[in-house]
Amino acid sequence: MSLIGFDQLFADADAGMARVPVAVAGGADQTVLEALRVATDRGWIMPLVCGPEADIRQAASTDRTNLDGFTIQSSDEPAKEAVALVRAGCARLLMKGQIATPTLMRAVLDPEQGLRTGRVIGQIVLMELRSSSRRFLMADTGICIQPTLQQKIDIARSCTEVAQELGAACPRIAVLAASESVSESMPETVDAAELQRLNETGEITGCYVQGPLSFDLAFAPDAVGKKQIAGPVAGAADVMLFPNLLSANLTVKAIMYTAACRFGGILFGAACPVVFMSRADSTETRLHSLALALKVLQD
Repeated sequence: MSLIGFDQLFADADAGMARVPVAVAGGADQTVLEALRVATDRGWIMPLVCGPEADIRQAASTDRTNLDGFTIQSSDEPAKEAVALVRAGCARLLMKGQIATPTLMRAVLDPEQGLRTGRVIGQIVLMELRSSSRRFLMADTGICIQPTLQQKIDIARSCTEVAQELGAACPRIAVLAASESVSESMPETVDAAELQRLNETGEITGCYVQGPLSFDLAFAPDAVGKKQIAGPVAGAADVMLFPNLLSANLTVKAIMYTAACRFGGILFGAACPVVFMSRADSTETRLHSLALALKVLQD
């Protein structure tokens, strides 16, 4: 079964029985406030917006965004304030607003006051291509610069959990590389083959893992036929597991800006789901990310 898409995620969020309190780090931004307004009006959330109150109200007035139902937590350190609200049980989700990623991650990763769990923290993006109705997860697209084999195992575990919550009972994980051939000169292909072996021997469970696979072999059935590659994942991946941040980030942004698609992203591995996308993203993308986080939280 393929992953559910954003239409279903919105329907599931609309059907939620109770509003979820969300701590927002950096609320002085029109698209952030617009997304929070829409999500509040649909009954999804209760926003706790962190940042300098004057700046938040100025951003709201510029676009005439109604702040009814919002709680403003005035703070000059919105990342620390938002994380503290989660730790105190006042919020069940954390949302990245108009704040730099390193600033937010310092608060999330703080060894005493952060949201560490012992798991690898990374970003998953749900990508939905309108032309082909294909949907797949991409990881890690935002945090781990050069993940080790052990980190890739944990990322695969998190991707499996998210994919299962999105309807794939046994998700198909493609471990990506530039070539499907294993070569010592390309260490990512060695890691990919080892991840497949660990899956085949039952040390990575709940999914199918195949690698190394190039992007075309993970995505396109016709490429699989032409190159005569067999396997449970080839041409039908639910998850694209990238070898490093460079390849992941370039690929996801290339698709975002050139393809007819919808997308949203969250951080995995923290004490709660984190709504996490770029400061340049639109209101629509922020809503997609919120709906994805709510699905992961409530399932």
